[in-house]
Order: sequence, then structure tokens, then C-alpha cells
Amino acid sequence: MAGLLIAFEGLDQSGKETQAQELRERLRGQGYKVRVLSFPDYGTSIGEEIARALQGEREYGPDVMQLLFVANRHERKPAMEHWIEGGLVLICDRYRASSIAYGEAHGLDADWLTEIQKFLPTPDLTILLDISPATALARKAVGRDRYERDLELLERVRKSYHRQASQVGWHIVNGEQPKAAVTDSVARIVDERLAPR
Repeated sequence: MAGLLIAFEGLDQSGKETQAQELRERLRGQGYKVRVLSFPDYGTSIGEEIARALQGEREYGPDVMQLLFVANRHERKPAMEHWIEGGLVLICDRYRASSIAYGEAHGLDADWLTEIQKFLPTPDLTILLDISPATALARKAVGRDRYERDLELLERVRKSYHRQASQVGWHIVNGEQPKAAVTDSVARIVDERLAPR
């Protein structure tokens, strides 16, 4: 079987990490080889720089921040391609659409944000876990980074995600539901994609 790339997108606290782990365990139980990658990957030198910027220790413009996020994904590109070619199901907690959503929310051009990522592997399936900015805030009361604190920014991010979700391969799941209901919705979407054609 050829590999598959599944991306979870959405605001912080929408359940991306939880659902990525749940899906990994479910697919492993069905006999698939599965790996989860989270972006930003703070374990690289570029990832460390991103962490400093998000905590306010560095001052970069929105364009530089998105270039850092994209470069961080490129650091993992050779491994990603190797895993997918080897038949692995690769699940990403955040991926290309995050740069478009957050960059667009900061006034950057969506076409440019798409163009600078065109050499990264394309997701076969993108699942948007949709929650309101107010819910994101309520789920994480302390320790929020500079993006997480800005409700107006998060509203623009959500709007961009909804615009992107009109593309082929996207599915919107109501992230305001109980966790088990979200997991069931994700399972149905993924099962349909994995079904023999």
C-alpha cells in the first residue's frame, strides 16, 4: 500500500494532538504502520528559534515567522517523503494550512503562503477540528503564547481555515463536541478514505 498523509488543523486547544494520537492507536490496531509528527517541531534549531519568538524573546515580522514555520517543515521533508514512500500513514498535528491561516490572519498573501510550501508533501486528507476562539481561550486559561492571546487574530485564523476547507480532501469536524464524538467523526472520515477504491 502507498503511504498516506493526514493533517489535523485548527485553533490551539481544538484537540489536534489528542485526535492525532487516538487515530494513530486506532490505525495501528488495524495493522497500519503509523507515525505522528507535530509542527512546529521544537526539537530542531529552527524549532527552538520559533519557540523563542512565540514566547516573546524574539521580534520577527509575520513574514519571517511564516518562513521559519515553513523551513521547520522542510527540515522534516526528507523523512516524511521516506515514510510515505515506504507505505506509512503519517499524521501531522498542524501542517501547511496553518501557515496559510495564521499568515493570512496577519495580512500576508495567501497565494505567497501557498507557493512557498509547494515542494512539501501534499496531504491526502485534511481534517479541520473547528472550535470558536472563545472555546480555545476557555480550554487554556494560562500559559498562552502571543498568538493564543489574541481573540481577533484567532477569529481571522478560523475564517481562513473555513475558506481553505472548500478544497478537495478537506473535512470539517465540530471540535466543540465531546471528545468521543470527535474521535468517531474522525474515524468515519479516515475509514472512508482508506476504503478500497
